[in-house]
Amino acid sequence: MSVTFESGLLRAYFVAGSQDVPGQDLRKVLATMLDAGITAFQFRDKGASTLNEEQRVALGSDLRVQCHEANVPFIVDDDVDLAILLNADGIHVGQSDQKIQQVIKKVDGRRMFVGLSCNTAEQVAAANQIGGIDYIGSGPIYPTVSKDDADPAMGVDGLAALVQQANVPIVAIGGVTVKSLPAIAATGAAGVAVITLLTQSTDPYADTQAMRQAFAK
Repeated sequence: MSVTFESGLLRAYFVAGSQDVPGQDLRKVLATMLDAGITAFQFRDKGASTLNEEQRVALGSDLRVQCHEANVPFIVDDDVDLAILLNADGIHVGQSDQKIQQVIKKVDGRRMFVGLSCNTAEQVAAANQIGGIDYIGSGPIYPTVSKDDADPAMGVDGLAALVQQANVPIVAIGGVTVKSLPAIAATGAAGVAVITLLTQSTDPYADTQAMRQAFAK
């Protein structure tokens, strides 16, 4: 299965690696989130992860199978070689990761969509000049504990300005809560990418449906 990109995939975008669910099996966590109705999954195994490369590939392969069985896109964070190895549907890169032009060139012809993190007007302006970017991730919208190197929170006004500027859909990241979904949706963002909102949720189904409904077109 290869998933064709469309903005609706960004509505309830779950991001996680082994470091985000200590003491748990990420396969079981993902199964719960797929049942709950997430619209995309990004495998972001880094930071405090203790997995070696062989373990990361094995885990990623299992997660990809789960996503494909659920007809949900499987996206790899940062590592284009891993994305190719795992036959991912998408690759997401940050400003400090691999150069976006190199990533686009490397995945060309593989039917893999590309996301780029852009947190400033200057970064969005640069992205607008590059062909092959399918969506932009912008944030943090609110203060977040999921990334040690996160930029200062931009708020919904900052997000709205980037949404107006960007040539492609934007998914909002950072500090997202269920209560903040209406304000984020009002900016014109296509959806939210979340870690903590779901990994620490007491009702993943309700919270996932809240995301889907907030950004339903």
